[in-house]
Amino acid sequence: MAKHNKKRNTAFIYETLVREVVKQSVEKNKEKRDTAIKILKESFKKDTQLQKELYLYKTLTETKGLPEKLAEKLLAETIKQHGTIDQEKLFKEQSRVISTVNKKISKQVFSNFVPNYKNLATIAQIFSTKLSPKAKVMLENRLVESLTTKKKQEKGTKDVSNLVMRSFIKRFNEVYGELLEEQKEMLSKYINSFVDNGTEFGFHLNEEVSRLKKVVEDSFSIEEIQDDDQLQQKLNEVKNVLQDFNQTPLDSEKLLSILKIQNLARELVS
Repeated sequence: MAKHNKKRNTAFIYETLVREVVKQSVEKNKEKRDTAIKILKESFKKDTQLQKELYLYKTLTETKGLPEKLAEKLLAETIKQHGTIDQEKLFKEQSRVISTVNKKISKQVFSNFVPNYKNLATIAQIFSTKLSPKAKVMLENRLVESLTTKKKQEKGTKDVSNLVMRSFIKRFNEVYGELLEEQKEMLSKYINSFVDNGTEFGFHLNEEVSRLKKVVEDSFSIEEIQDDDQLQQKLNEVKNVLQDFNQTPLDSEKLLSILKIQNLARELVS
Protein backbone atom coordinates (compact mmCIF):
# COMPACT_ATOMS: atom_id res chain seq x y z
CA MET A 1 0.00 0.00 0.00
CA ALA A 2 1.39 3.41 -1.02
CA LYS A 3 2.54 5.74 1.73
CA HIS A 4 -0.05 8.40 2.56
CA ASN A 5 0.98 12.02 1.90
CA LYS A 6 -0.86 14.14 4.46
CA LYS A 7 -0.08 17.36 2.58
CA ARG A 8 -2.22 16.01 -0.25
CA ASN A 9 -5.07 15.18 2.13
CA THR A 10 -7.62 17.97 1.75
CA ALA A 11 -9.30 17.36 5.12
CA PHE A 12 -5.94 17.29 6.90
CA ILE A 13 -4.96 20.62 5.30
CA TYR A 14 -8.23 22.11 6.52
CA GLU A 15 -8.00 20.69 10.05
CA THR A 16 -4.35 21.65 10.56
CA LEU A 17 -5.09 25.24 9.45
CA VAL A 18 -8.06 25.46 11.85
CA ARG A 19 -5.74 24.34 14.66
CA GLU A 20 -3.18 26.90 13.54
CA VAL A 21 -5.81 29.63 13.95
CA VAL A 22 -6.41 28.47 17.52
CA LYS A 23 -2.68 28.14 18.22
CA GLN A 24 -1.86 31.65 16.98
CA SER A 25 -4.86 33.07 18.88
CA VAL A 26 -3.52 31.59 22.12
CA GLU A 27 -0.03 32.91 21.36
CA LYS A 28 -1.54 36.33 20.50
CA ASN A 29 0.10 36.39 17.09
CA LYS A 30 -2.63 38.30 15.24
CA GLU A 31 -0.72 38.50 11.97
CA LYS A 32 -0.25 34.75 11.60
CA ARG A 33 -3.74 34.02 12.92
CA ASP A 34 -5.31 36.36 10.35
CA THR A 35 -3.13 34.87 7.62
CA ALA A 36 -4.33 31.34 8.48
CA ILE A 37 -7.96 32.52 8.46
CA LYS A 38 -7.46 34.22 5.10
CA ILE A 39 -5.92 31.07 3.61
CA LEU A 40 -8.84 28.98 4.89
CA LYS A 41 -11.48 31.34 3.52
CA GLU A 42 -9.84 31.72 0.11
CA SER A 43 -8.83 28.09 -0.36
CA PHE A 44 -12.08 26.46 0.74
CA LYS A 45 -14.54 28.95 -0.72
CA LYS A 46 -17.57 27.79 -2.66
CA ASP A 47 -17.03 25.98 -5.98
CA THR A 48 -13.36 25.16 -5.35
CA GLN A 49 -12.30 21.53 -5.73
CA LEU A 50 -10.95 21.68 -2.18
CA GLN A 51 -14.36 22.68 -0.84
CA LYS A 52 -16.05 19.88 -2.80
CA GLU A 53 -13.64 17.25 -1.53
CA LEU A 54 -13.74 18.55 2.05
CA TYR A 55 -17.53 18.12 2.02
CA LEU A 56 -17.11 14.45 1.09
CA TYR A 57 -14.53 13.92 3.86
CA LYS A 58 -16.91 15.48 6.37
CA THR A 59 -19.75 13.29 5.15
CA LEU A 60 -17.75 10.19 6.06
CA THR A 61 -16.13 11.46 9.26
CA GLU A 62 -19.19 13.09 10.86
CA THR A 63 -21.86 10.49 10.04
CA LYS A 64 -22.45 7.87 12.72
CA GLY A 65 -25.04 5.29 13.75
CA LEU A 66 -26.28 4.24 10.29
CA PRO A 67 -27.69 0.77 9.53
CA GLU A 68 -25.08 -1.29 7.71
CA LYS A 69 -26.81 -1.28 4.29
CA LEU A 70 -27.35 2.47 4.44
CA ALA A 71 -23.70 2.98 5.44
CA GLU A 72 -22.57 0.92 2.43
CA LYS A 73 -24.80 2.99 0.10
CA LEU A 74 -23.51 6.26 1.56
CA LEU A 75 -19.91 5.16 1.11
CA ALA A 76 -20.54 4.05 -2.48
CA GLU A 77 -22.29 7.32 -3.36
CA THR A 78 -19.55 9.40 -1.73
CA ILE A 79 -16.87 7.57 -3.74
CA LYS A 80 -18.98 8.06 -6.88
CA GLN A 81 -19.26 11.83 -6.26
CA HIS A 82 -15.55 12.01 -5.58
CA GLY A 83 -15.02 10.77 -9.11
CA THR A 84 -16.56 14.01 -10.42
CA ILE A 85 -13.86 16.17 -8.81
CA ASP A 86 -11.31 17.60 -11.25
CA GLN A 87 -8.12 15.98 -9.93
CA GLU A 88 -5.81 18.26 -11.89
CA LYS A 89 -7.46 21.38 -10.47
CA LEU A 90 -7.52 19.82 -7.01
CA PHE A 91 -3.77 19.14 -7.17
CA LYS A 92 -3.08 22.74 -8.19
CA GLU A 93 -5.29 24.12 -5.40
CA GLN A 94 -3.54 21.90 -2.84
CA SER A 95 -0.13 23.01 -4.14
CA ARG A 96 -1.16 26.65 -3.85
CA VAL A 97 -2.24 26.19 -0.22
CA ILE A 98 0.93 24.30 0.71
CA SER A 99 3.13 26.96 -0.87
CA THR A 100 1.23 29.84 0.76
CA VAL A 101 1.35 28.22 4.20
CA ASN A 102 5.08 27.51 3.90
CA LYS A 103 5.87 31.07 2.80
CA LYS A 104 3.48 33.13 4.92
CA ILE A 105 3.22 31.08 8.14
CA SER A 106 5.58 28.12 8.57
CA LYS A 107 6.25 24.59 7.36
CA GLN A 108 5.57 23.54 10.96
CA VAL A 109 1.86 24.11 10.39
CA PHE A 110 1.72 20.64 8.83
CA SER A 111 3.08 19.18 12.06
CA ASN A 112 0.01 20.28 14.05
CA PHE A 113 -1.71 17.41 15.84
CA VAL A 114 -4.99 16.40 14.17
CA PRO A 115 -6.86 13.88 16.38
CA ASN A 116 -8.71 12.01 13.60
CA TYR A 117 -5.73 11.87 11.25
CA LYS A 118 -5.82 8.06 10.88
CA ASN A 119 -9.46 8.20 9.79
CA LEU A 120 -8.68 10.98 7.29
CA ALA A 121 -5.80 8.91 5.90
CA THR A 122 -8.12 5.91 5.45
CA ILE A 123 -10.63 8.02 3.51
CA ALA A 124 -7.86 9.49 1.33
CA GLN A 125 -6.71 5.99 0.40
CA ILE A 126 -10.27 4.93 -0.43
CA PHE A 127 -10.60 7.94 -2.73
CA SER A 128 -7.35 6.92 -4.43
CA THR A 129 -7.48 4.89 -7.66
CA LYS A 130 -4.15 3.20 -6.94
CA LEU A 131 -5.37 0.69 -4.33
CA SER A 132 -5.45 -3.04 -4.98
CA PRO A 133 -8.96 -4.60 -4.85
CA LYS A 134 -8.13 -6.39 -1.58
CA ALA A 135 -6.81 -3.25 0.15
CA LYS A 136 -9.79 -1.22 -1.09
CA VAL A 137 -12.35 -3.72 0.26
CA MET A 138 -10.59 -3.91 3.65
CA LEU A 139 -10.47 -0.12 4.02
CA GLU A 140 -14.08 0.27 2.90
CA ASN A 141 -15.14 -2.31 5.48
CA ARG A 142 -13.28 -0.32 8.16
CA LEU A 143 -15.15 2.83 7.14
CA VAL A 144 -18.53 1.07 7.13
CA GLU A 145 -17.83 0.00 10.71
CA SER A 146 -17.13 3.66 11.56
CA LEU A 147 -20.35 4.81 9.90
CA THR A 148 -22.43 2.24 11.81
CA THR A 149 -20.86 3.02 15.18
CA LYS A 150 -23.06 5.15 17.39
CA LYS A 151 -21.63 8.57 18.10
CA LYS A 152 -20.34 8.92 21.64
CA GLN A 153 -21.98 11.69 23.61
CA GLU A 154 -19.24 13.78 25.19
CA LYS A 155 -19.77 14.61 28.83
CA GLY A 156 -21.33 18.04 29.24
CA THR A 157 -22.24 18.48 25.57
CA LYS A 158 -25.74 18.64 24.08
CA ASP A 159 -27.26 18.64 20.64
CA VAL A 160 -28.69 22.14 20.71
CA SER A 161 -31.72 22.67 18.50
CA ASN A 162 -33.25 26.06 17.71
CA LEU A 163 -36.02 25.39 20.21
CA VAL A 164 -33.53 24.65 22.98
CA MET A 165 -31.50 27.72 22.02
CA ARG A 166 -34.59 29.95 22.25
CA SER A 167 -35.21 28.58 25.75
CA PHE A 168 -31.55 29.21 26.56
CA ILE A 169 -31.85 32.84 25.40
CA LYS A 170 -35.05 33.31 27.42
CA ARG A 171 -33.41 32.01 30.61
CA PHE A 172 -30.32 34.12 29.98
CA ASN A 173 -32.47 37.24 29.56
CA GLU A 174 -34.36 36.48 32.78
CA VAL A 175 -31.15 36.17 34.79
CA TYR A 176 -28.79 38.62 33.10
CA GLY A 177 -31.05 41.06 31.24
CA GLU A 178 -31.51 41.62 27.52
CA LEU A 179 -28.89 40.25 25.17
CA LEU A 180 -26.26 42.63 23.78
CA GLU A 181 -25.75 42.86 20.03
CA GLU A 182 -22.48 40.93 20.23
CA GLN A 183 -24.25 38.19 22.21
CA LYS A 184 -27.04 37.94 19.64
CA GLU A 185 -24.45 37.64 16.87
CA MET A 186 -22.59 34.92 18.77
CA LEU A 187 -25.77 32.88 19.33
CA SER A 188 -26.95 33.37 15.75
CA LYS A 189 -23.67 32.02 14.36
CA TYR A 190 -23.76 29.18 16.90
CA ILE A 191 -27.23 28.12 15.71
CA ASN A 192 -26.16 28.33 12.06
CA SER A 193 -23.06 26.26 12.81
CA PHE A 194 -25.22 23.13 12.71
CA VAL A 195 -25.85 23.87 9.03
CA ASP A 196 -22.35 24.79 7.80
CA ASN A 197 -20.37 22.39 10.03
CA GLY A 198 -19.30 25.25 12.30
CA THR A 199 -16.78 26.85 9.95
CA GLU A 200 -18.01 30.44 10.18
CA PHE A 201 -18.81 30.11 13.90
CA GLY A 202 -15.29 28.83 14.58
CA PHE A 203 -13.76 31.88 12.92
CA HIS A 204 -16.12 34.25 14.76
CA LEU A 205 -15.50 32.59 18.12
CA ASN A 206 -11.73 32.90 17.76
CA GLU A 207 -12.06 36.58 16.83
CA GLU A 208 -14.38 37.26 19.77
CA VAL A 209 -12.20 35.44 22.33
CA SER A 210 -9.21 37.49 21.12
CA ARG A 211 -11.22 40.71 21.46
CA LEU A 212 -12.35 39.80 24.99
CA LYS A 213 -8.77 38.97 25.99
CA LYS A 214 -7.67 42.45 24.90
CA VAL A 215 -10.54 44.17 26.73
CA VAL A 216 -9.75 42.31 29.96
CA GLU A 217 -6.00 42.94 29.59
CA ASP A 218 -6.53 46.66 28.95
CA SER A 219 -8.84 46.96 31.96
CA PHE A 220 -5.92 46.47 34.36
CA SER A 221 -4.80 50.00 33.50
CA ILE A 222 -8.10 51.48 34.78
CA GLU A 223 -7.48 53.41 38.00
CA GLU A 224 -10.49 51.99 39.87
CA ILE A 225 -9.35 48.45 39.11
CA GLN A 226 -5.73 49.15 40.08
CA ASP A 227 -6.99 50.19 43.53
CA ASP A 228 -9.16 47.10 44.02
CA ASP A 229 -7.24 43.85 44.71
CA GLN A 230 -10.40 41.74 44.80
CA LEU A 231 -11.53 43.01 41.42
CA GLN A 232 -8.08 42.36 39.97
CA GLN A 233 -8.28 38.79 41.24
CA LYS A 234 -11.66 38.29 39.54
CA LEU A 235 -10.34 39.70 36.28
CA ASN A 236 -7.35 37.37 36.44
CA GLU A 237 -9.78 34.46 36.78
CA VAL A 238 -11.62 35.66 33.68
CA LYS A 239 -8.30 36.05 31.88
CA ASN A 240 -7.42 32.43 32.71
CA VAL A 241 -10.79 31.21 31.42
CA LEU A 242 -10.17 32.94 28.08
CA GLN A 243 -6.56 31.71 27.91
CA ASP A 244 -7.66 28.07 28.30
CA PHE A 245 -10.81 28.43 26.21
CA ASN A 246 -9.62 26.48 23.16
CA GLN A 247 -8.21 23.56 25.13
CA THR A 248 -11.54 21.69 25.42
CA PRO A 249 -14.59 21.24 23.13
CA LEU A 250 -17.32 23.88 23.20
CA ASP A 251 -20.46 23.01 25.16
CA SER A 252 -23.41 25.03 26.50
CA GLU A 253 -21.56 25.89 29.73
CA LYS A 254 -18.58 27.32 27.84
CA LEU A 255 -20.92 29.25 25.55
CA LEU A 256 -22.65 30.69 28.61
CA SER A 257 -19.30 31.73 30.09
CA ILE A 258 -18.46 33.67 26.90
CA LEU A 259 -21.84 35.43 27.01
CA LYS A 260 -21.18 36.45 30.62
CA ILE A 261 -17.71 37.72 29.74
CA GLN A 262 -19.25 39.71 26.87
CA ASN A 263 -21.43 41.44 29.47
CA LEU A 264 -18.38 42.15 31.61
CA ALA A 265 -16.42 43.45 28.59
CA ARG A 266 -19.21 45.89 27.72
CA GLU A 267 -19.10 47.25 31.30
CA LEU A 268 -15.32 47.56 31.22
CA VAL A 269 -15.34 49.40 27.90
CA SER A 270 -18.07 51.80 28.98
